[in-house]
Amino acid sequence: MIDFIIRLLDRWFKLREPHRNFLSRALPEKLNPAYCLGGMAFTAFLLSAATGLLLSIYYVPSGKEAYQSIVMLHNRIWLGWLVQSVHKWSANLLIVFTLLHAARVFIHKAYRPPRELNWMAGALGFVLIMVSGFTGYLLPWDQRAYWATVVGTGMAGKTPGAGGFLVRLLRGGPEVGSATLLRFYSLHTLWVPFMLLMIFWAHFHMVKRQGISGGM
Repeated sequence: MIDFIIRLLDRWFKLREPHRNFLSRALPEKLNPAYCLGGMAFTAFLLSAATGLLLSIYYVPSGKEAYQSIVMLHNRIWLGWLVQSVHKWSANLLIVFTLLHAARVFIHKAYRPPRELNWMAGALGFVLIMVSGFTGYLLPWDQRAYWATVVGTGMAGKTPGAGGFLVRLLRGGPEVGSATLLRFYSLHTLWVPFMLLMIFWAHFHMVKRQGISGGM
């Protein structure tokens, strides 16, 4: 079974074949700035990750201290307000550039074989980016973040059959509280970034193997 999975992944990703001239690749004749949207999205991700690491030095993922740590970051830490603002806007730009990148790929029909797996990886990456945005929204632990999370997690409760289970899974209990904050913090800073890095690796790997689509 393991050998089958390895051979399947090798067929998709050509893992055993080394990259040659990694920093050089053939470019389409009609290259334009729209082809840079994927790279701009990745740059926004890197900027968001770097500022997130800085914020994690001072942020306390506790129901009693989370909001106060944000206040301290703004009022007592040198340029703390700037780091948080850059983190917020780079995360917003990540969503915008990802949507524009997906639109460019769709318009140019670059999702067609042999790039359908790359399209699927990109779609999964977008879902993870939205999850990252949703989980990060709660972390300031103010009234707006709290009630937005109550509404957002409550929507999962409308899922037929599994609604109650999903709400308890997301909230860590029946209500939004400290357990929810800690759960969202773990997802936002550990699990989702790790999965996104794997998706980015697969995405860039396939682009390198298949080349950049030249459009319709």
